Amino acid sequence: MNHWLVKSEPFKYSWEKFNQEGRTFWDGVRNYQARNNLKLMKEGDLVMWYHSNEGKEIVGIAKVVKEFYQDPTTEDPNWVVVDLAPVESLKKPVTLEQIKADERLKDIGLVRQGRLSVMGMKREEFDRILELAGA
Repeated sequence: MNHWLVKSEPFKYSWEKFNQEGRTFWDGVRNYQARNNLKLMKEGDLVMWYHSNEGKEIVGIAKVVKEFYQDPTTEDPNWVVVDLAPVESLKKPVTLEQIKADERLKDIGLVRQGRLSVMGMKREEFDRILELAGA
Protein backbone atom coordinates (compact mmCIF):
# COMPACT_ATOMS: atom_id res chain seq x y z
CA MET A 1 0.00 0.00 0.00
CA ASN A 2 1.16 3.51 -0.80
CA HIS A 3 0.42 6.70 1.15
CA TRP A 4 -0.55 10.05 -0.34
CA LEU A 5 -1.49 13.59 0.54
CA VAL A 6 -4.04 15.70 -1.35
CA LYS A 7 -4.70 19.39 -0.85
CA SER A 8 -8.04 21.12 -1.01
CA GLU A 9 -9.05 24.66 -0.22
CA PRO A 10 -11.85 24.28 2.34
CA PHE A 11 -14.00 27.01 0.80
CA LYS A 12 -13.97 25.05 -2.49
CA TYR A 13 -14.28 21.51 -1.13
CA SER A 14 -13.89 20.86 2.58
CA TRP A 15 -13.30 17.68 4.55
CA GLU A 16 -16.77 18.20 6.08
CA LYS A 17 -18.46 18.33 2.66
CA PHE A 18 -16.49 15.27 1.55
CA ASN A 19 -17.75 13.36 4.60
CA GLN A 20 -21.34 14.43 3.90
CA GLU A 21 -21.08 13.20 0.30
CA GLY A 22 -19.23 9.99 1.24
CA ARG A 23 -17.24 9.79 -1.99
CA THR A 24 -15.80 12.09 -4.64
CA PHE A 25 -13.62 12.09 -7.71
CA TRP A 26 -10.45 14.15 -7.32
CA ASP A 27 -10.61 16.58 -10.24
CA GLY A 28 -9.06 19.85 -11.25
CA VAL A 29 -5.45 18.62 -11.20
CA ARG A 30 -3.60 20.52 -13.94
CA ASN A 31 -0.01 19.87 -12.97
CA TYR A 32 1.79 16.99 -14.66
CA GLN A 33 3.64 15.80 -11.56
CA ALA A 34 0.41 15.78 -9.53
CA ARG A 35 -1.36 14.01 -12.43
CA ASN A 36 1.37 11.37 -12.53
CA ASN A 37 0.85 10.82 -8.80
CA LEU A 38 -2.88 10.27 -9.40
CA LYS A 39 -1.96 7.63 -11.99
CA LEU A 40 0.19 5.82 -9.39
CA MET A 41 -2.62 5.60 -6.81
CA LYS A 42 -4.02 2.12 -6.27
CA GLU A 43 -7.33 1.03 -4.81
CA GLY A 44 -6.96 0.82 -1.03
CA ASP A 45 -4.11 3.35 -0.77
CA LEU A 46 -4.52 5.77 2.14
CA VAL A 47 -4.64 9.51 1.54
CA MET A 48 -4.19 12.36 4.02
CA TRP A 49 -6.48 15.34 3.39
CA TYR A 50 -4.84 18.75 3.79
CA HIS A 51 -6.77 22.01 3.98
CA SER A 52 -4.66 24.53 2.08
CA ASN A 53 -4.76 28.34 2.25
CA GLU A 54 -7.31 28.38 5.11
CA GLY A 55 -6.33 26.30 8.10
CA LYS A 56 -3.16 24.82 6.59
CA GLU A 57 -3.65 21.53 8.38
CA ILE A 58 -4.14 17.82 7.78
CA VAL A 59 -7.67 17.03 8.91
CA GLY A 60 -8.50 13.48 7.84
CA ILE A 61 -7.73 10.23 6.09
CA ALA A 62 -9.38 8.98 2.92
CA LYS A 63 -8.78 5.96 0.75
CA VAL A 64 -8.61 5.39 -2.98
CA VAL A 65 -11.75 3.50 -4.04
CA LYS A 66 -11.30 3.74 -7.84
CA GLU A 67 -8.05 4.04 -9.76
CA PHE A 68 -7.41 6.73 -12.36
CA TYR A 69 -9.72 7.45 -15.28
CA GLN A 70 -10.40 10.38 -17.62
CA ASP A 71 -11.27 13.61 -15.78
CA PRO A 72 -14.99 14.09 -16.55
CA THR A 73 -14.67 17.87 -16.20
CA THR A 74 -12.51 18.17 -19.34
CA GLU A 75 -12.18 16.56 -22.74
CA ASP A 76 -8.40 16.98 -22.63
CA PRO A 77 -7.02 13.42 -22.43
CA ASN A 78 -4.00 14.60 -20.40
CA TRP A 79 -6.01 14.88 -17.17
CA VAL A 80 -7.29 12.12 -14.90
CA VAL A 81 -9.11 11.66 -11.60
CA VAL A 82 -9.31 9.00 -8.89
CA ASP A 83 -12.25 8.31 -6.60
CA LEU A 84 -11.76 8.83 -2.87
CA ALA A 85 -13.90 7.91 0.14
CA PRO A 86 -13.46 9.18 3.72
CA VAL A 87 -11.99 6.83 6.32
CA GLU A 88 -11.75 8.97 9.46
CA SER A 89 -11.23 12.46 10.79
CA LEU A 90 -8.05 13.06 12.76
CA LYS A 91 -8.60 13.44 16.52
CA LYS A 92 -6.86 16.78 16.24
CA PRO A 93 -5.70 18.42 13.01
CA VAL A 94 -1.95 18.57 12.37
CA THR A 95 -0.89 22.03 11.25
CA LEU A 96 1.75 22.93 8.69
CA GLU A 97 3.55 24.73 11.51
CA GLN A 98 3.74 21.49 13.54
CA ILE A 99 4.97 19.58 10.48
CA LYS A 100 7.70 22.13 9.73
CA ALA A 101 8.83 22.02 13.38
CA ASP A 102 9.08 18.22 13.48
CA GLU A 103 12.56 16.85 12.74
CA ARG A 104 11.10 13.53 11.58
CA LEU A 105 9.07 15.35 8.89
CA LYS A 106 11.81 17.64 7.54
CA ASP A 107 11.83 15.95 4.11
CA ILE A 108 8.06 15.62 3.63
CA GLY A 109 6.75 16.75 0.26
CA LEU A 110 4.33 19.18 1.88
CA VAL A 111 7.33 21.25 2.97
CA ARG A 112 9.69 20.57 0.05
CA GLN A 113 7.08 20.99 -2.73
CA GLY A 114 4.48 23.17 -1.07
CA ARG A 115 2.54 24.00 -4.22
CA LEU A 116 2.03 20.41 -5.41
CA SER A 117 -1.61 19.32 -4.89
CA VAL A 118 -1.14 15.53 -4.95
CA MET A 119 2.00 13.97 -3.49
CA GLY A 120 3.35 10.70 -2.19
CA MET A 121 4.24 10.18 1.45
CA LYS A 122 6.59 7.74 3.11
CA ARG A 123 4.95 5.31 5.52
CA GLU A 124 7.04 6.80 8.35
CA GLU A 125 5.75 10.32 7.55
CA PHE A 126 2.16 9.08 7.47
CA ASP A 127 2.60 7.31 10.82
CA ARG A 128 4.29 10.34 12.40
CA ILE A 129 1.40 12.59 11.43
CA LEU A 130 -1.00 10.11 12.99
CA GLU A 131 1.10 10.28 16.19
CA LEU A 132 0.91 14.09 16.16
CA ALA A 133 -2.87 13.86 15.67
CA GLY A 134 -3.19 11.75 18.82
CA ALA A 135 -4.16 8.57 16.97
